[in-house]
Amino acid sequence: MEAIRHRLWLAVGAAATAVLAVGCGSPVPADSSGAADSSGAAGRPASSQSPAGQPSASGPSRPADGVNSPAQPTSAQRAAEAIQGPAAVPTAAQLAALKGQSAEIARLSPQQMAGQRVIYSYPGLSVPASLLRMIRRGDVGGVIFFGANISSRAQLRAVIRQLIRANGAVTNPARNYPLLLMTDQEGGLVRRLPWAGPFLSEAQIGASATPAAAAALAGSQAAAGLRAVGMNVNLAPVLDVYRQPGNFDDQFQRSYSMNPAVVSQAAAAFVTAQQSGGVAATVKHFPGLGDATAAQDTDKVPVRIRLPAQTLRSVDEFPYRAAINAGAKLAMVSWASYPALDRALPAGLSPAIIQGELERRLGFTGVTITDALGAGALRAYGSLQERAMLAGRAGMDALLCTGIDALPGWKCVKGLRDGYTDGALPKTAFQAQLAQLLQLRQSLPA
Repeated sequence: MEAIRHRLWLAVGAAATAVLAVGCGSPVPADSSGAADSSGAAGRPASSQSPAGQPSASGPSRPADGVNSPAQPTSAQRAAEAIQGPAAVPTAAQLAALKGQSAEIARLSPQQMAGQRVIYSYPGLSVPASLLRMIRRGDVGGVIFFGANISSRAQLRAVIRQLIRANGAVTNPARNYPLLLMTDQEGGLVRRLPWAGPFLSEAQIGASATPAAAAALAGSQAAAGLRAVGMNVNLAPVLDVYRQPGNFDDQFQRSYSMNPAVVSQAAAAFVTAQQSGGVAATVKHFPGLGDATAAQDTDKVPVRIRLPAQTLRSVDEFPYRAAINAGAKLAMVSWASYPALDRALPAGLSPAIIQGELERRLGFTGVTITDALGAGALRAYGSLQERAMLAGRAGMDALLCTGIDALPGWKCVKGLRDGYTDGALPKTAFQAQLAQLLQLRQSLPA
């Protein structure tokens, strides 16, 4: 692991202050079968590579040294600090969750603790046997579904039943926590389940006579469609406040409005209605991609949002207050960079943005989730292992191990596990993040 870290620091250290980061890619139409990133990136056909083809590494049956960080910084910790500065610290909500989940966490090995934070993707219509094996032994926290994974209601229900049965195996010490089973069901063009709502796009909802009422109906439709096949998380709604007609969000009608007040009203109504229907809402893409142009596809090119902090806080972050007050359970953080908030790091790797802006300034106490860790924007940050470690260290609770193609989730698990054992990831923060994620899962329908 030390050799891997050394290569990462050599590759990134000199460029860390200048790297351009990206956000999420262009959405695919409702009937597309291409895999994509979590925000709906248009993709080529899913690769035939199995994302679950490697055995999990062995580890001790439980954490080796409790929840305390080493008295002296390790070399891995020092290397990580050279990239990110101090790691995110556990929030009050996370520490409270840790008190309630500590007994369950004590039964997990470092491998399993890491695995419970990773969301897997896979190619094709059938679940790989290797992924089912990893679920049975407690190395998986959830699964994300794209168009390439879905052919019909019956097929999708059968797949989800397989996953739920595997998660309930007696060999899984986390079997009492439902898997996070998620997709992007935003509405309009971006619907992984083409037979289900929301049928109106966010742009159509925002332009309607009563955006809040239309958004509430859309949230109810999303919940009904996803619960009917067994899913419990939707990576929606989008809270981006778009700036120009036809830009990154507007070209696929993914933004409610250019007016942050309209976005706020619609977002809060969608969140409330969807969560009342048993499906957790995910507000995205914090702090906002509304200023990205149509060409700024965050799967493919770096995107730098050059807005002043005052504008970001008064316009782009504005809708998050209403969504947080409505009880949004998850928030996805963008891979774009925002120099006014962090001069060096993309938002999803930035403790200053995740904790400073989202959690402290806006008061978000829910679960943070990354955008796709396979994003081209993160190439400068090394392998999936290193990206996963840096994201966890920045304060991201759940990690989406996916990209344009399905990716090997075991690599993301390895990055978190190695960071936990070598000191790059502070142990108290790691376990507190896991505890909050487990608390969310405990609250969701099985």
